[in-house]
Amino acid sequence: MQKQMTVALIAHDNKKHEMIQWALTNKKALSRFKLCGTGTTAKLVADATELEVKRYLSGPLGGDQQIGAKVAEGKIDMVIFFWDPLQMQPHDPDVKALLRIAALYDVPIATNKRTADYLIGAVAKNRE
Repeated sequence: MQKQMTVALIAHDNKKHEMIQWALTNKKALSRFKLCGTGTTAKLVADATELEVKRYLSGPLGGDQQIGAKVAEGKIDMVIFFWDPLQMQPHDPDVKALLRIAALYDVPIATNKRTADYLIGAVAKNRE
């Protein structure tokens, strides 16, 4: 029996609506995973989809770092991070650190909807 994979969901403010729409479209596939996310994103996705989403702190308050730590501990298997590449974030070093830690630990990270579709679809199909 395969262990249930954990997927982290993160979205910058300008991408939260896109994340909610994506999560609603992929609700069936997402229901096969343990979900977690940074503060507001986790709450919005949970409210919209009625899926259980473990909440960490908001990104600017350390949530990105918390998720990065869980990646390093081997407790997060995939990250879906809709980030806004055109807007500087006050916690930009934390964002870059999360991207770096995911690459270091060979954890797939989707930074846009199309990549997220491929990752979730491929993994969910392989786990049917």
